[in-house]
Amino acid sequence: MTKMIRVPDEYHAWVKAHNRDDETMFETLRRLTREPDPEALAGILSSDEVDDARDAAERFGGRDDERLTRAREAFEE
Repeated sequence: MTKMIRVPDEYHAWVKAHNRDDETMFETLRRLTREPDPEALAGILSSDEVDDARDAAERFGGRDDERLTRAREAFEE
């Protein structure tokens, strides 16, 4: 599954400036944010733990959406 995100032009330019010739933008972002490779984590969590993590991510994401909406509204005032 692929998701698209919007970032400010300045941030995109910064990431692009750090992009190596042999990297995709995703690989550059992963390297810059020190995100682990998902394949390196395979088998560490049980299926129940994966389900719990997904549930927590969905709950967190919902709170974040509400917070972002409030921030946008406050900025526009």
